[in-house]
Amino acid sequence: MKQDDKLITSFTAFAGCGAKLSPAFLDKALCGLIQPVYPQVLSDFSHSEDCGVYQVSEDLAIVSTLDFFPPMCDDSFDFGRIAAANALSDIYSMGATPHTALSIVCFPEATLDISLLKEIMRGAMDALVEAGVALVGGHSIKDSDVKFGLSINGSIHPDKILRNNTHKSDEVFILTKPIGVGIINTASRAHMATKEEEEDSLSLMMTLNKASSEVISEFDVTSCTDITGFGLLGHVCEMALENSIGITIESTKVPLLNGALKWATMGLLPGAAYTNYEARSPFIEGLEEIPDPLNHILFDPQTSGGLLFSISKEKEQEVLEALQLRKVEGYTIGYSDETHSGVKVI
Repeated sequence: MKQDDKLITSFTAFAGCGAKLSPAFLDKALCGLIQPVYPQVLSDFSHSEDCGVYQVSEDLAIVSTLDFFPPMCDDSFDFGRIAAANALSDIYSMGATPHTALSIVCFPEATLDISLLKEIMRGAMDALVEAGVALVGGHSIKDSDVKFGLSINGSIHPDKILRNNTHKSDEVFILTKPIGVGIINTASRAHMATKEEEEDSLSLMMTLNKASSEVISEFDVTSCTDITGFGLLGHVCEMALENSIGITIESTKVPLLNGALKWATMGLLPGAAYTNYEARSPFIEGLEEIPDPLNHILFDPQTSGGLLFSISKEKEQEVLEALQLRKVEGYTIGYSDETHSGVKVI
């Protein structure tokens, strides 16, 4: 018998981007996968970029991404909006403009009421309307648990693509959202998080990175990515790939969601925080000096996390003020460092 009062998270073993395959497993799966060289492809999976980019003319490139996951909250509307915000984020991180969306739906129609799916779709539409993005179709299948997400297509001038590993010397790295979403989700599933902590986390995840992207477009930003399932340091590692200039992250300057440190200290870390740590910690200098649990919090999987971008030190204050005018809090959490390559945390 169908019920509309079941908790949709009770049908899932994972939550949000915490359901992503581990970086190490994914690396092995993609290793040796070779495709022909297409001159029009400006970005693909080979460089850990946030989107695929395909050039169609001298001044136009198509930007494509896909994200879907199981719910991290029991409010179906909120889940739908978060899923849409998360999918849009990859487009924003490349400096592109999103235009159309296709939905991906996995739903146990025999056990959950259709009203829940309607609310998920309504929440997603709410975010898409805010972004000015048209929902043009989708695909749905029966499944034992709920999963939802979107494929987003956008556009950009080929010369204006923001890549994730093109930072320069004498730059700072600025983050536009606190981290700790995965921890609060874990505490919430254990019925331990406070209402205020849950509301702060949900509000953060439902907030689009649209305003941040629009501010960034007004400045000479040299690199950008969004912080999602591999955690802050996991994505910083991707930013350091194929760049001889290192990145130093100042751990005490990384903003944490209310309650994240408390619950992490009690051991309420999602499993992905540990698999992310295991996959990338060997490549990070100084991590062994960072106390537990902060060292693992820095790998906490984020769902609809903030943008992380690099900009010259001279423009730091100006861009922070511009973000604040758009009601976005920016946090300087590190800097480019020519004294080493790769990632260092202090």
